[in-house]
Amino acid sequence: MKIMTAWWAVISTALVFSPGVMAGPEDFHSGGLIKGYGRFADVPTAKPLPADTHFKLAIDVVDGGVTGEVNSRFKIAAGFLNLQHANGIPPENVDIALVVHGTAHRDLLNDDAYGGKNPNAELLGILQGYKVKVLYCGQNAVSRDISPDDLLPGVEMTHSATTTHVLLQQQGYSLRP
Repeated sequence: MKIMTAWWAVISTALVFSPGVMAGPEDFHSGGLIKGYGRFADVPTAKPLPADTHFKLAIDVVDGGVTGEVNSRFKIAAGFLNLQHANGIPPENVDIALVVHGTAHRDLLNDDAYGGKNPNAELLGILQGYKVKVLYCGQNAVSRDISPDDLLPGVEMTHSATTTHVLLQQQGYSLRP
């Protein structure tokens, strides 16, 4: 038993104090593509990606953000774009779809419908500039009496979030739940 305890102490110490294992908030940055959004950490020991890599990512956005703050799920899209850009993958090789439903509906509303300045508008506009699709569940819209006129520019109304996820998967998108 003492041998196992000593062995475990050596292994856990090596893992904790190994170079590259210890990281903190200061190791994360937003990168050069979308400044101020989408933080990631560099991993210099990771195997490089081929420059012609193409990604198709669907991000499920069901939980609404904190009032007055940018939805963290939208930041994931920015972070993914920043990370790939930093690793030599051009933005045109990254297809992202944000599938929005649930309480996240509010994060798609224009300022009038939001009840003030929507903090998500700037990032969503930037993401759409990198051809990120913002797809809003029509079932959610009907249940909350939200019309297309209530939405930020570029938001596309779909039949349902489930239908949208199925169609995206058929098109080769990977789901980021």
